[in-house]
Amino acid sequence: MKKIFHKATVVLAFLLTFYTTATLAQVVKWDSTYRPGKYKELVAKFKAEPKSKKDIVFLGNSITAGTDWAKLLDLPQARNRGISGDISFGVLERLQDVIDGKPAKIFILIGINDISRNIPDSVILNNYKNIISKIRKGSRKTQIYFNTLLPVNSSFAKFKNHYGKDEHILWLNDEIRQLAAKNVTIVDLYPIFTDENKHLKANLTKDGLHLIPAGYDVWAQFLKEAGYLK
Repeated sequence: MKKIFHKATVVLAFLLTFYTTATLAQVVKWDSTYRPGKYKELVAKFKAEPKSKKDIVFLGNSITAGTDWAKLLDLPQARNRGISGDISFGVLERLQDVIDGKPAKIFILIGINDISRNIPDSVILNNYKNIISKIRKGSRKTQIYFNTLLPVNSSFAKFKNHYGKDEHILWLNDEIRQLAAKNVTIVDLYPIFTDENKHLKANLTKDGLHLIPAGYDVWAQFLKEAGYLK
């Protein structure tokens, strides 16, 4: 009887060890402190630029940074506040400078790099809500426009950390659409840039993640037709 009990104990201990090891192996590490190489330089540049209550700020990562919004939209008051590689924590860190300018509108597109860096969806969503809350408290008259995340296209095979995570994009986009209840205007870009296979349209991107001028033209036309720039 003692031998049977001993064997059962050994087996149980092994199973517990295996389960604990397997569980720990599934824990994905992520870092909220990551900032792109040019982050500090660009933040300083943005702070030094003049601000106006008529400004229309485009806030985000490289997808936002990839065009001249003032020229694209024929709006001299459009301000590009995109930083390539930025994540939602980085936007929160530099948000006060944007708020201090009391801009007329802020268009926000952030999160795809968070996903690529395995930051949990719930954490990203909480950052979205914190961004909205900070703007509301610091610049009540500013109109907030939140963009849904664009799809990616893995056929280009250039940004592997961004691929195979479509479920995260879809979940966050569903949550972003619900932010409309917070008196936030949702700019639903995702369906505009998605092909029949749920990928970023190949004719609008250069690498499966970033847009080419034709892609920005589609974006601009959508903003104009929807009346978001009035």
